[in-house]
Amino acid sequence: MRTPLELQIQTLPDNPGVYQYFDKDDKLLYVGKAKNLKKRVMSYFNKIHDSGRTNVLVKKIVSVKHIVVPTESEALLLENNLIKKLQPRYNIMLKDDKTYPWICIKREPFARVFSTRKVIKDGSEYFGPYTSFKTVHTLLDLIKELYPLRTCNYDLSEANIRSGKFKVCLEYHIGNCKGPCEGHEPLSVYQEHVDAIRQILKGNFKESLKDFKKLMQELAMDMRFEEAQKIKEKIEVLENYQARSTVFNPKISNLDVFSIVSDESMAYVNFIQVSHGAIIRSHTMEIKKKLDEPDEELLELAVVELRERFHLMSKEILVPFPISLGENITVTVPKLGDKKQILDLSERNARFFRMDQLKQIKIVDPDRHTNRIMAQMKKDLRLPVEPRHIECFDNSNIQGTNPVSACVVFKDGKPSKKDYRHFNIKTVEGPNDFASMEEVVYRRYRRLLDENEPLPQLIIIDGGKGQLSSALKSLDDLGLRGKITILGIAKRLEEIFYPGDSVPLYLDKKSETLKIIQQLRNEAHRFGITFHRDKRSKSALQTSVETIPGIGEKTMVTLITHFKSVKRMIASSEEEIAKVVGPAKAKKIVEFYKEKNK
Repeated sequence: MRTPLELQIQTLPDNPGVYQYFDKDDKLLYVGKAKNLKKRVMSYFNKIHDSGRTNVLVKKIVSVKHIVVPTESEALLLENNLIKKLQPRYNIMLKDDKTYPWICIKREPFARVFSTRKVIKDGSEYFGPYTSFKTVHTLLDLIKELYPLRTCNYDLSEANIRSGKFKVCLEYHIGNCKGPCEGHEPLSVYQEHVDAIRQILKGNFKESLKDFKKLMQELAMDMRFEEAQKIKEKIEVLENYQARSTVFNPKISNLDVFSIVSDESMAYVNFIQVSHGAIIRSHTMEIKKKLDEPDEELLELAVVELRERFHLMSKEILVPFPISLGENITVTVPKLGDKKQILDLSERNARFFRMDQLKQIKIVDPDRHTNRIMAQMKKDLRLPVEPRHIECFDNSNIQGTNPVSACVVFKDGKPSKKDYRHFNIKTVEGPNDFASMEEVVYRRYRRLLDENEPLPQLIIIDGGKGQLSSALKSLDDLGLRGKITILGIAKRLEEIFYPGDSVPLYLDKKSETLKIIQQLRNEAHRFGITFHRDKRSKSALQTSVETIPGIGEKTMVTLITHFKSVKRMIASSEEEIAKVVGPAKAKKIVEFYKEKNK
């Protein structure tokens, strides 16, 4: 007999709509949208999901409710509104709910232009919201320099002006206002200035430049050169601002651009608004993931939210991949040209924002930073568990002499230097990297097993398929194959090899996972080379000092520790050597090398 939940799923319609999941206490767990409600909801229950959180969600679902809407775009809008209103536990969190500044052209005679955080529906015009007050101040300073507007809040009705109710203030006397309160400036002229300001706020400088140039020529023709010079200075101010803000083809106008960058736990959606080739607004939204949602789903939600929040009305948007937003919006995925450049710029903004956030998290909350890195490595390297304990092996021998190997250990993504180990190769004659790797891997994990020490979750072999196969033999002999993930990294192309897989894995060159693997490999190489160098120096010094009559092993060790090399010891004076081993032995050493060098 079917459960109530199974009956609810079977009777779902094949229409677009929004579905809601509830638990046994009738508490809302999740809200989602679908092109086909029945297919989408059934997909949750007919398979095991990659995300553990999704599997947990499915186990908690006791009932499903749905709302049918005419189109998929309406379902997207409804989903967005329900998530913000109801905040279900398993839905993504759209962060950053603060209020943003606007520039207001007040609906009144001789309209004022000012910044505000409140939008009042009184017929006034609002431009924005802007993502920073710096942009607002820059625009208002530009407007103030170009057009002298009033800043007072008097009711400048025609009757009040005619009655002489108001008097000009200091702003009039210093040239920042033309004195409309006493009738010194007609409303028609003032309104022309407001119309020009409206175009500037829309990103269109063409009309203002055209009017200023025409006025400058008229003043010059009338021999009013001082006034013409002032207008020329305003043209230069406007052209400089236009040059700074216009970064693309001026023909590109009324366009919104969205891009997304994501990791295991967070997504960052950047949006850029372009008007007449100028970027007039840019903002990055931070999204906290809940169920390993795909980028397509996150971007759809973010676009709807940002268009609503910033009152975006453009008919075309640029995105990095196709998304569904309804028939009234043209979704473009540019591949070349100016539009692709704008999209690339948006993605760079998202990446830089993510980097800044991660740097702050690393300082403020190192545990969260570590957890994120471990989760990302698990996903990138297709590991069964997070690699909290990683060990990396590297062989060192130069021209077949003094072969050694090094093992470095990282815990929680950081070097654990107290756990580093050196290995002298004991069973291999000559330069044989494969046999050397087999020996040290066996010795390392035989010892860990014998001493009941914890094993790593990941082993990295510095080398290609040959070294990896050799290391794998040792794990087979120890019965550890399948219990520890092992992979090899080849230096030339940073290829990552898995046992039995002929096709290497290539990670993004900028990925944090690859950077940690490279850090491990470089640390193992440095540690091994240092040991090899010390061993060669010790061997050379040992060979030399052992032949000196009257110099025993203890004295030899003292000399090795102090001088590091034969060359440095020979170059030292008898007094310097005497400070280390005493005058009698120092005399024997000095005389020995004098005789040897005759």
